[in-house]
Parts: sequence; structure tokens; C-alpha cells
Amino acid sequence: MSFLGACAVPHPPLILPEIGRGEEKKISDTIEAYESVAEWVVENNPDLVVITSPHATMYADYMQISSGASAEGNFANFGHPELAFHVEYDEEFVQQVSKTAEEIKLPAGTLGRQGSELDHGTMIPLYFLQKAGYKGKIVRIGLSGLSNTHHYTLGVLLRETADIMNRRMMIVASGDLSHKLKADGPYGFAKEGPVFDQRMADCFATGDFLELLTTPVKLAEGAAECGLRSFWIMAGAFDCLDVDAKLLSCEGPFGVGYGVARFIPKEENKRRNIGEQAVEDHRKSMEELREKEDVYLRLARKSLESYVRYNKRIEVPEGLPEEMLNTRAGAFVSIKKAGQLRGCIGTILPVRDSLASEIIANAVSAGTADPRFPAVTEDELEDLVYDVDVLSEPESIEGPEQLDVKRYGVIVSSEDGYRRGLLLPDLEGIDTVEEQIDIARRKGGISPDENVKLQRFEVTRHE
Repeated sequence: MSFLGACAVPHPPLILPEIGRGEEKKISDTIEAYESVAEWVVENNPDLVVITSPHATMYADYMQISSGASAEGNFANFGHPELAFHVEYDEEFVQQVSKTAEEIKLPAGTLGRQGSELDHGTMIPLYFLQKAGYKGKIVRIGLSGLSNTHHYTLGVLLRETADIMNRRMMIVASGDLSHKLKADGPYGFAKEGPVFDQRMADCFATGDFLELLTTPVKLAEGAAECGLRSFWIMAGAFDCLDVDAKLLSCEGPFGVGYGVARFIPKEENKRRNIGEQAVEDHRKSMEELREKEDVYLRLARKSLESYVRYNKRIEVPEGLPEEMLNTRAGAFVSIKKAGQLRGCIGTILPVRDSLASEIIANAVSAGTADPRFPAVTEDELEDLVYDVDVLSEPESIEGPEQLDVKRYGVIVSSEDGYRRGLLLPDLEGIDTVEEQIDIARRKGGISPDENVKLQRFEVTRHE
């Protein structure tokens, strides 16, 4: 087998003594582990090292592999241009991976804007690798907004390509853990931070890649992590293999989590078909979610699915509750995929003859007419999650003191009434009225110094 192993490493610039200027001593365990794992990589004499980085070019729907013969970079952005790197890319390997990805319809390859500059998520692992004596070629891969399965499949493809081309390959998964471990840290504290880091530490120590792959979206988002998708790609290279896993260090004195671990592939084990298990886990969770949907959510789902599959808008079904048939109200339909917003369209005031009709129309629009996203495709339908918010009639208020970010949504209008921005209440990550008004202003194209009119409304949320 040409796949030699992998490691997970962080990329804080201050780990470099020239930048840390003494602060790096506070993460001495991380540095010692980093040096150890870099020496281990070099001792295995790889032909190439694949580095996956959250700071390389990133697209929502495509995993980009850097192309070209070589690349350079330095730490000028951190005040140290003399810390410079030059690497040779393995062009043949990149071409083969891209070709196979296209054949199997995996959205990965060399398309899109190519950045000639190396990013710090790549250069920091290079610093330790080159210090340990590595002089070989690399392959640099960016992450994406795609699913865990897409990233995992790319890892599988990397290993298969290494075997086909007889390349002795190591994978370095560059990524920090949570960015929200301390209240006085650069990103503050969130309860999800320590929980996420403990989960990663356990996965790294045991090689439990199913736990890694099925990390809840809300946990990862709340922790503000940046390495999970790197780790997913790495895990894919171990598909159907036993793993000798070792956690070398895990700490976060500055409020950001840094984990170092190394993984050695062992014997074939068909029971470690982690990718297939994750797909089945997702299928079951989606089935359970659909079983729990109320009539509002089922109507939104049926409306979009009918339109996407058959290009047909459904009529208002029989048997709906009276409040959906005899009530008129504004309603917003939000659609998410893999925890990320996939579309949201709504009406502040009713424009149709019933709430049911409002939901039907807005569900179709959320999936096909939100200008921020491409139209939903049939392949996506099984992975979509719906929310329906039914709005009360907006009422004018005198000022922000009459708002409550958890209870009320807000409508901010310009004095002439031609520009207007709306924000729903009780949204994750929006904790103050000031934030709520500011976002609504921006949505309406209203500058911070303009006088505005405020309205508030309540919602009945179905999720």
C-alpha cells in the first residue's frame, strides 16, 4: 500500500518563534508534538505530502486542488516576509485525481480561481516538515461547503490514486479546533467550544472516524472550528482500514484549540466502511426528522418537491387545519442543507387568500428564487430541512427599547419607505437588539447614519 499515514495539525502563526516572540512557549506541548509528528512523516520517506488547508481557495460547492508546477508564500501579512517558502507540486498526481473526480462526478479538481500564494494553513505545516528535512513535492487542497461524504470520498480517492501511481503518500490535515474556548480569547467563549475539542481529542485518540464524520453541525458551528473538513478528507484515506491512532497533544491556552495526532494505516477491515456508515446514519436521521414534521413543514416540503420533480405547483390540500385555510398571514420558509442556509423567502404581510397558499408559494420561491443561491436540484431534496415562520401583523414602535431580540422580529424602513429590511427573532448568533437592527439595515440597503422607522412582529415558529 502506497498510503503511509496521516497527521492532524494546527496552524497558529504564533507557533513560529519569529512571530510568537516568546508567546509560543505557552503552547510548548503543541510544538513538541508538532516536531515529533513532522519527524515521523519524514522518516517514512514519502514521495509526496498532501496538505489540506482551510485557508486555501475555498468554494461552497467545489473542493479545489492547487494546480501548476510550484508555488511560493511568506508571512509578510504577519510582519515577517523573510519567512518564505517554495514548493514543487506533483502535477501528475493532481491531474490524475482531478480526472478521476470528474469521472465519478465528485466536485473536486483544478477548476476556479487559482491562488499562486501559499496560505498560512499550508505554510505552518511546511515550516515543521522542512525543518525536519522534507524536500519532496506536495499537493495542496482547499475545503468546501460540501457534505462530510464529499470530503471523505476525496480522501478515498487520494489513497486510490497513490496506489495506482505508486506514490508513497502522507496526508497532513491542517486545521485548528474550536476558536471559542475562553471569554478573554480573541473570539470569546461558547459552551460548544470545549465540547467540540473533547470530541476531536477522543476521535484522534481512538481513531473513531464515524464520530468524526457525524459531528453535529450545530456543535461545529457553535465552536467556530476551522479544521473539521480537513479531518474528514484525512479520514477518507483510511476507509476500510484499521488505524493505529495516537493523540500527541491537545491544548488551547489562547482560547483556540490546537490538536496534534498521528494515524498509521493497518490491516484491511471491511467493518470500518465509515463513509457508508455515515451515509446510512444521515438517512436514518433524515427519516426521523421527517416523521416529526408538523403539517406546516410537510406542506412546505411537499410544495418544493412537487415543483422541482414535476415542475408543478400543488393546490391547497384537503384536510389541513382550519387556521391554515381560513387565516391570512405573512410567512417565511427557510431551507437548510447540512446545517447551512439553502434558501429563505417570505412575505411580511399576506398576499394570498390563505396561510396555506402563502406557505406553498414561499416554499417554492425559497428553493428556486432566492438570489443568493442556485435553484434546488432533485438530488438535493432528500437532504433538505425546512422551517416555517408565521408572522403576526407588524406594529410600529418608537424605538429599540421596545424590541426583544428573542421575542420580536424587526422591520427597519427608510424614512421614504422605499427601502426596507427584515430580520426574524431568536436567530442563532444574534444576541442583541443592536445587532438585529444593524443586520436589518444592511439587508435593506440603509446606511447606519440614516433615520429609520421601526416595526416589530412576533412569529410562530415551526421547525
